[in-house]
Amino acid sequence: MISVSHVSKSFGGIHAVSDCSLEVAKGSVTGLIGPNGAGKSTLFNIIAGLMAPDKGTIRLDGEDVTGWPAHLLFHRGLARTFQIAQEFSRMTVIENLMAVPPRQVGENLFHAWFSWRKVMGEERALRDRAREVLGQLRLTHLEREYAGNLSGGQKKLLELGRTMMIRPKVVLLDELGAGVNRTLLSELAGEIERLNRDHGYTFFVIEHDMDLIARLCQPVIVMAEGRVLTQGSMADIRRNEAVIEAYLGARHHKPPKEQVGEQRA
Repeated sequence: MISVSHVSKSFGGIHAVSDCSLEVAKGSVTGLIGPNGAGKSTLFNIIAGLMAPDKGTIRLDGEDVTGWPAHLLFHRGLARTFQIAQEFSRMTVIENLMAVPPRQVGENLFHAWFSWRKVMGEERALRDRAREVLGQLRLTHLEREYAGNLSGGQKKLLELGRTMMIRPKVVLLDELGAGVNRTLLSELAGEIERLNRDHGYTFFVIEHDMDLIARLCQPVIVMAEGRVLTQGSMADIRRNEAVIEAYLGARHHKPPKEQVGEQRA
């Protein structure tokens, strides 16, 4: 679904991403981990169209999308959530969902004036779909609440719900667990598993919570110093000496499972 080939990105003299290559298989939940400064967020931003690479190629479902801006990638089926939720705070929860689908009839001034029946029909369909999504996320009771009043965890659910409004090919999840309590995080993880299992969603996940990565992701890709260090199952990653050294340095001698499992980097 996503193919990154020899991608590099520098800021001044700092090589944030350096000759990085990886693939995210269609229908997978693929994890991306690594120590702070490994280049994970920069790579996500390049894939999502928030910045262009200095060199290299990005392909989405076989199509070369290198350097495409985020709005064009959105129309090709790539959705992205953020570490800090980006809700429309002064709109209600259901309005946040209804605003997502592109090319709505009412966005055209002619149709807004002269095809109001068509506009209203589409709006009813969008409202029905939004209520369906809210039901799946157990947010129906917050339908009329302003999004800015939600808790951090509820905002993360809302962001996930917005991706569900367009049935994307692939969703980039950036630190799903940040600021979310353990109970709600388990519900979020369950929803991701359901979307992957029942609807074939592909997920690419940056996450610092290694227990969450272990639950959701197969395979797990490890980045260090701007490039892929290794990939495999979480069990293999936790035993990998190169990964342990990248996270903590060679001077540490704890068992590998504890070393990687305790990190939030």
